[in-house]
Amino acid sequence: MRIVVTGASGFVGGAVCRALVGRGVETLAYGRRPRVDPAHVGGAEYRSWDIAAGPLADAPEADAVVHCAGSVTDWGPIGEFFRVNLGGTRHVLASFPRARFVHVSTASVYDPRRPTVAAREEEAPVDRYLNGYGASKAAAERLVLAAMRRRPAIILRPHAVYGPGDTTLLPRVLAAVRGPFLFAVGDGRQPISLTSIDNLVQACVLAATGPVDRGVFNVADAAPVVLDDALRAVLAERGVPARPVYLPLAAAWPLAAVVEGAFLAARRPRPPRLTRYAIGHLAVERTLDITAAREVLGYAPAPTDFTGAADW
Repeated sequence: MRIVVTGASGFVGGAVCRALVGRGVETLAYGRRPRVDPAHVGGAEYRSWDIAAGPLADAPEADAVVHCAGSVTDWGPIGEFFRVNLGGTRHVLASFPRARFVHVSTASVYDPRRPTVAAREEEAPVDRYLNGYGASKAAAERLVLAAMRRRPAIILRPHAVYGPGDTTLLPRVLAAVRGPFLFAVGDGRQPISLTSIDNLVQACVLAATGPVDRGVFNVADAAPVVLDDALRAVLAERGVPARPVYLPLAAAWPLAAVVEGAFLAARRPRPPRLTRYAIGHLAVERTLDITAAREVLGYAPAPTDFTGAADW
């Protein structure tokens, strides 16, 4: 079996490559960077490819593609999100027309303007999003769903992926620490589904190599956690002497909208520390029903665990 992994120079793609190689699967790694440390991709053959630039001219034959590439920030020009997340997905689909297509999507395709309570897969995509990231990932899902009618394809929806190599979630949490306080929004009691990189990799391998070749599946840790418990566990594991302090959602939401407007008017390339997207993912319940992944894919997730976070 030969499996192609896109986004292999990144956090998720690299972890998927290492897992596949460790299982003896012939793995071809593609990433936007010109080169990577061979250890990052488990020694897999690595090739540079900007998926937004067009289909791969010399695409090899492959049994499956695990599509991890994409723009994962929550700030930037909408057109760029669609160029990478929608256009890039279209180019990967076209490059490997006969391969099983495993699309690593996101729980951001659920409605961002209301709590996500044990969300089931049929509740998304929706028709309203807060930024180009959510909208472009939803558009990419629709493209894959259409392709699913004529070829094997699986969509995976993780939420808040964390673990060794994380460049998004943990850094954002730590950036919110000011002196003895970690500032967050809500009341801290909201349940949240998180997805460890190990659990996501397990789902990717099952989707790429298992007997099931079509479907949409939420992917998360074994059970939701309470936000305050998770934040305190991260701080303790990192040895950060701070405690969470919560700002009311009713006050933080309009403030974030004002801050976003100011950054847009100033054409600031870097995101503000406070965005409605970030608030929406942690200030209210965001939990996923993973029954389908368990029963259909054979997914057996481990519980949320921040052990070792001091070294991430």
